[in-house]
Amino acid sequence: MYATQALTHVVPLAAELDKNKVTPGVLGFLVFAALAVGVWQLMKSMNRHMGRVNFEEAPEAGAAEAAKSGASGATAEK
Repeated sequence: MYATQALTHVVPLAAELDKNKVTPGVLGFLVFAALAVGVWQLMKSMNRHMGRVNFEEAPEAGAAEAAKSGASGATAEK
């Protein structure tokens, strides 16, 4: 059976539907609920991973020496 033949059998069924009474129904609710649960789990996982991140940076050795020489140079100029 071709897709066009299948479509011609479905078209008369679609004409019987009242456009004012069509709702998402139970399937639409289940899909929406599954998406909501998935987003909630992703956010929970993201918060857990962000809690493990260490944001403290160790100063580089070159930056510490430059800061010391800059500070001593500034006091020597005064």
